Amino acid sequence: MRKKFIFFILIIFIISCGSPKVNEQVINPPNSDEEAIKIYQEALDGMNEGNFLYASKKFSEAEGMLPDIDWASKSALMSSYCLYNINFYDQAILNLERFIRIYPASQYVSYAQYLITISYYEQILDEDKDIQPLLISKKKIEEYLKRFPNTDYAIDLKFKLDLVINQLAAKELLIARYYIKNEKWIPAINRLKIIVKKYDKTIFVEEALHRLVEINYKIGLKEEAEAAAILLGYNYNSSEWYEKSYKILNKDYKPMKIDKKKDDGLVKRTIKKILFLDEK
Repeated sequence: MRKKFIFFILIIFIISCGSPKVNEQVINPPNSDEEAIKIYQEALDGMNEGNFLYASKKFSEAEGMLPDIDWASKSALMSSYCLYNINFYDQAILNLERFIRIYPASQYVSYAQYLITISYYEQILDEDKDIQPLLISKKKIEEYLKRFPNTDYAIDLKFKLDLVINQLAAKELLIARYYIKNEKWIPAINRLKIIVKKYDKTIFVEEALHRLVEINYKIGLKEEAEAAAILLGYNYNSSEWYEKSYKILNKDYKPMKIDKKKDDGLVKRTIKKILFLDEK
């Protein structure tokens, strides 16, 4: 579905320009060489037939021959799209970066940047594998949203950013579970704190807080365990993780009753200060 959406956007300006033909009615590109026009048409035919690698090569060839800069830039962009469409992401990114350098005034720069960002996004692996593509994708999406916040592409990327952040949180939790299994408490606590601190809007924060209760209680850090329980109860008091955390603490322990209408910011700041008291 994603590639269909990107193709739909691309096809809009392909249709808007059509393909140059050699007749008296053609205005753009003026005085184009017949061979360049022929190659351009072959590229379009190849793309329409699904032969994207062939089309990419033909668009690149046509770019160097078309005299009109607008036609040449469109050929370069379509060549990059063809590479993207067959998952040649690295090559597509290089071509798109070249497009932006050579045609910085093009009206399609935001689309080219979007394709670059999506190319990084689609190289994301499962959360139990390499985390680096996730970090790169997050950075690229954030850069795009900062530079082009009001484009149609930004709406799509905001959704994808949420997915990336969730995967990053899942990765941290997976590593924390590994440390817990091997009774490496301090590394586990550090990973769980990353989730609470950086990914507190994800679904994984509830379990992360519970694990902080569990580990801190186990190693004798009762104050930190209670602080994590309070934060969990404050935000997720109907959660199964809160119930599990409550059972870990002694029977006489009563969770703090907090009026969310009062000192909301102060409550959170105080609890997080306790949780992260080892950090500046």
